[in-house]
Amino acid sequence: MRIRKRLQFFGQVQGVGFRFRAVNAARALGLTGWVANEWDGSVSMEVQGDPEEIEALIEKLKGGTFIRIERIEEEVLPVETESGFDTR
Repeated sequence: MRIRKRLQFFGQVQGVGFRFRAVNAARALGLTGWVANEWDGSVSMEVQGDPEEIEALIEKLKGGTFIRIERIEEEVLPVETESGFDTR
């Protein structure tokens, strides 16, 4: 089953390699979508794939050096046709 989520990460998530780590982990897990820095210091992500793989991605991000996630907001979105995972 494929799902799509919009995630917004708050905490120490900019300037610490968060997007680089997200892209590499998402690609390794076979997920699609994108990740982007926001003006308020948070990071937004839309990610699509198997729910267990999306949770594995979040766990990998939580374990990142220098990354400190204080809060994650989630929203389920309609599945889209896309390939790859990139930075915006």
